[in-house]
Amino acid sequence: MALKPTIYKFKISLSDLNRDYYTALILTVAQHPSETVERMMARVLAYCLNADELLSFTKGLSSVEEPDIWLRGLDDQLHLWIDVGEPAQERIKKASRMAKNTKVYSFNSKSDTWWQQSQSSFSALPVQVYQFPWKDIQALAKLISRTSDMSFTITGDSTYITTQNGEVDIICRELQA
Repeated sequence: MALKPTIYKFKISLSDLNRDYYTALILTVAQHPSETVERMMARVLAYCLNADELLSFTKGLSSVEEPDIWLRGLDDQLHLWIDVGEPAQERIKKASRMAKNTKVYSFNSKSDTWWQQSQSSFSALPVQVYQFPWKDIQALAKLISRTSDMSFTITGDSTYITTQNGEVDIICRELQA
């Protein structure tokens, strides 16, 4: 019998001062059985940084042919492909041909090593690469529960997040524009 995902429900008040985008999000997020809470929260953070009414989570780890998050236009064109983690260069090369924009958000303890090894192969690709500090993602993961009310305030490269259990400020470092 296959393991079932754990379901989280987030009510997020989002204030993106960089884009003048303000909204309330109700997100139901499935944590894949093999996914850590930290990875799931990196996905939620990447979602909020790119929030749009057409943005959606995909099957993610359950489907290797899809990104973690994508934005499909009303014409079903793939406008944005977002991967969270440390994807292979071949995967991102294929993604950059399929989508108008491609972004990668790296977040874990091996992120620096992955980027040192991947930077030269990514430099030729039309992809934006960002990094969340591992300790900050760990701190964020400790603040959530299965049902959470949260506030995200994005300004510059900083995202200030408050929950009923505490707060954390996460800097999104741009590795490649």
